[in-house]
Amino acid sequence: MSEPRVPILSRLGAGITAIDTGMIGERALNAVYLIGGSEPTLVEAGPGADLPVVLAALEALGVDTGSLAHIVLTHVHVDHGGGAGALIRHFPHATLWVHEHGARHMVDPSRLLASTARTYGPDRMEAFFGRTEPVPGNRLRSVVDGSRIDLGDRALRVIHTPGHASHHVALHDTESGAVFTGEAIGSYLPWGPAFRPALPPPEVDVEQALASIDRIAALAPTQLLTSHFGPVPDGVDGCALAKDAIRSWSTMIRRQLEIDPDAPQQRLTGALAALAEDTFAEQTGRPLGDERARYDVIGSIDMNAIGLTRYWRKRWANEPSS
Repeated sequence: MSEPRVPILSRLGAGITAIDTGMIGERALNAVYLIGGSEPTLVEAGPGADLPVVLAALEALGVDTGSLAHIVLTHVHVDHGGGAGALIRHFPHATLWVHEHGARHMVDPSRLLASTARTYGPDRMEAFFGRTEPVPGNRLRSVVDGSRIDLGDRALRVIHTPGHASHHVALHDTESGAVFTGEAIGSYLPWGPAFRPALPPPEVDVEQALASIDRIAALAPTQLLTSHFGPVPDGVDGCALAKDAIRSWSTMIRRQLEIDPDAPQQRLTGALAALAEDTFAEQTGRPLGDERARYDVIGSIDMNAIGLTRYWRKRWANEPSS
């Protein structure tokens, strides 16, 4: 996989442009979005490794070092927020916005990085995401459910959408009616096309994930702007398909654990992998096959299986005995 040299930009209307960050040299895996207007705003920062691509894209779009006003994160995972510290340093007038429960991890990312290293392994984390720099506290503002981020001639309404992570938010654009979903609906893979859950450890919560999608659907979004990857043109249908995928994957792991509560993780992952391959074939009309490695880059099947296994075991352990 070679490093992309030229940013790929997709103008989506209403002043919104999708920027493919070219993560790990691949296309259609990771996106950030520029909202133009009186106060140019970047939704998501991308990983530190993709900083040169994001900077080149912003330059091509006419955003110089003095004009970027805001960077808004759906959550602080390093593929979304890892480049924020470097961007804040590069754009001295920009403010970073993040949910209050994630803010401390931007000021001091040590715990975030330790958790990511446990999930990916230190070498793979470095190769995928590069360096994550801290954000000065005076450049950061925290938000909660219902917050409104004023962008001058438009605004972003914050919707708390836990499930993928406890600090996850979606962002409803008042101008276009689109919703920036981060990973609240999971991943939408346009080269499939296919919907895939994003339910990694340690904070996955299936009920919250489904409720969060319902909150997004209730807004009747004109489109869903996903971080992985790009626009879903039918927002309501996209929410329904995302919920179907989450229910299917979650039920698979639950049933396996009901049969054998002590099932080894390898067996559980294998069962989920078989389901994922069958579902991909149903959605796309072709086998997953050689696409498996690309499919697994963002939130792998293994990671989802571990997250869901942890979720069900923790939930059952906390349920009162009858």
